[in-house]
Amino acid sequence: MEKKYLQWRLISLVLLICLGLVILLGTSYGAVKVPLGDVFKILVNKLAPGQGIFAQDFGPQETIIYNIRLPRVLLAALVGLALATSGTVFQALLKNPMADPYVIGISSGASLGATLGMILDVKFEFLALNSIPLLAFIGALSTVFIVYNLAKEGNKISVGRLLLAGVAIASFLSAIVSLLMVFNNDSMQQIVYWTMGSLSATGWQQVQMIWVYIIVAYFVVHIFAKDLNVLLLGDQTAESLGIEVETIKRILLIVASLLAGAAVAGSGIIGFVGLIIPHLVRLLVGPDHRILIPSSALVGGIFLIVTDIVARTIIAPTEIPVGIITALLGGPFFLYLLTKKKSVGF
Repeated sequence: MEKKYLQWRLISLVLLICLGLVILLGTSYGAVKVPLGDVFKILVNKLAPGQGIFAQDFGPQETIIYNIRLPRVLLAALVGLALATSGTVFQALLKNPMADPYVIGISSGASLGATLGMILDVKFEFLALNSIPLLAFIGALSTVFIVYNLAKEGNKISVGRLLLAGVAIASFLSAIVSLLMVFNNDSMQQIVYWTMGSLSATGWQQVQMIWVYIIVAYFVVHIFAKDLNVLLLGDQTAESLGIEVETIKRILLIVASLLAGAAVAGSGIIGFVGLIIPHLVRLLVGPDHRILIPSSALVGGIFLIVTDIVARTIIAPTEIPVGIITALLGGPFFLYLLTKKKSVGF
């Protein structure tokens, strides 16, 4: 057990170092490349203002790094963390490696909630938190409730019904969003931004809007890691071990929906991150959620930062919405899972 614990610590340390490196790379690469050394100096000066650690004047580079690229990279990390963690939870609860917020329609529900908020210009705050993530969360939670109940056969969840219900609900909600676009030309460009999934219009406002939701929800999921391990043994076994199965399922479904809703509110619909990352990480570290959850979260952040770097540099100065890149990667991966006879870890 001690050896396994040390391995977990080593994996987490390596992933944290990789995350730090891709954050630096993400702030360095773009239409205007800024040397990594200058990026490091600018960030150190911002983290320690007034200390005069590096007296060099970086001019416009400082504005590019701190006001444009750094919030974009941090938002990518947060969204990747949220989607990967949410996907991990849904795959565990539904015992299905094909479950993810995008595939089963939750991202579409969150997008509809955020779209209605933008069109109706709903503005309110709850505990200093913005209205758009709250509306996206309501849309996500409503969708998961509908899909979950449509997929139930008695007390069990049918995988086939789950996928069919998710695809049907996602298509229906996407059609509603498209219809809203037709009748609201003034908001069309902003809505298109959500439906394609992009980080191009990111600033500190978007980061501040969702980071509390994502960090708090992540730690709630982490608290239930052991319970998720027990749930994999089956509901009857979990109940015999003293686990309140239905209560924990409801809590985790709500929290996973909050993660998906916050991610959509920050960047629009970015699909398949919650499908690809948990599955690949499970192959590397195993099904134990005490290490699977933090590993998936870190890899999700790394993956989306790298994907965003590709999206904004591959045909620079033109940017490709990052949601297109993840769909190009996730679509074939989803087909692979569909055709695979035996899924690892379930």
